[in-house]
Amino acid sequence: MQQENGSRSTAYFHLPGLFEFYELYRLFLPLFYEHREYFYEWCEIGSIYGAPYDCIWGGGRVGVGCDSTSDVLALMREYGLSSRLTFSNSLIRREHLSDRKCNELCRMFENNGSAENGIIITSDLLLEHIRKNFPGFYFVSSTTKVIADFDEFTSELDREEFRYAVIDFRSNRRFDKLKCLSSVRKAKVEFLCNECCWFGCRERRACYENVSRRMLGEICTEHICHSPGAADGYVFSKAMQNPGFIGIDDIRNIYLPMGFSEFKIEGRSLGSALVLEFLLYYMTKPEYQLNVREKIYLDHSLDLF
Repeated sequence: MQQENGSRSTAYFHLPGLFEFYELYRLFLPLFYEHREYFYEWCEIGSIYGAPYDCIWGGGRVGVGCDSTSDVLALMREYGLSSRLTFSNSLIRREHLSDRKCNELCRMFENNGSAENGIIITSDLLLEHIRKNFPGFYFVSSTTKVIADFDEFTSELDREEFRYAVIDFRSNRRFDKLKCLSSVRKAKVEFLCNECCWFGCRERRACYENVSRRMLGEICTEHICHSPGAADGYVFSKAMQNPGFIGIDDIRNIYLPMGFSEFKIEGRSLGSALVLEFLLYYMTKPEYQLNVREKIYLDHSLDLF
C-alpha cells in the first residue's frame, strides 16, 4: 500500500525454505494468520522461496529437504501465498534446459492457486526457456549475479523481464544512490537483510559458481571461504554487526519512508531453529515471541535441530 507522499507502509518479507522448511511453515503459517495480534501490523509475507535438494537449476545454496511437492503446493495454496522457485544456477547450458524434474516443477507451480508464483533466476538462457514455456511466472533477478556496481544494478532494475531485483547487500546502505531512484525502480528493489558474509568478501561469485557446479553434478572441490570469521559459519548476532545488516528499526524508520517495501531473509542452508529466530526477530512482537516459540517447540513432530 503506497501513501500519498510516496512512502510505503507495509514491509513484505520473502522467507527462506519453501521445500527445506515445510514442517516449520506448516506450524508457523497458522499462527501468523490466526493470531495476527502476535505479529507486527506493518509486515506481511511476500513469498516463500526455495528449491528441492536435487534440482539442477537450483543455485545460491545447496538445497536440503525432500518434502512432497504436492504438500508444499497445498500449504501455499491454503494461505494464498506466492511460491518462488530458486533457479539461480549461473552455469546453465542448453542441454540442461530439458531436465525433466525442473520442467515438471515449473508445470506444477505455474498458475497454482490465487497467488502468482515466481522464479528467482540468474541465467538469461534459463530465463528465456521458462518465459517461452511457462509464461505464468514473474521473475526475480538473483543476488547471485553479484552486481556490485550501482549503475549496473540500476540497469538491471530497468529490465522489463524482472518484477524485482535483489540488490547486493553491500549496497544496502548506499542511501545517496537509493534515495535518487524513481518510485518505479524503488518498487522493484529487494533487500537482503541478514547476510552474514564478510562485507569485504571478494569470493562471492566463486562461491556461487561452486554451488552451481555441484548442483549440476560436476566433480569439483568444495569452495572454502577464506574470509575473516568464515569458519564460524552463520551466526545471527554476527550478522547484526554487518555493515549491510537491515534491522526492523531500519525497515520502519528508513526504508519504508523512503519508498522501499521488499525484504528478503536468507537461511535456506541453515537449521529451522535459526530460521525461526529470524521469523521471531523480523515479524513477531517481543511480548509474543515466547508464545510463538512455545507453540512451535511443543509440536514434537518438528525436528528443530
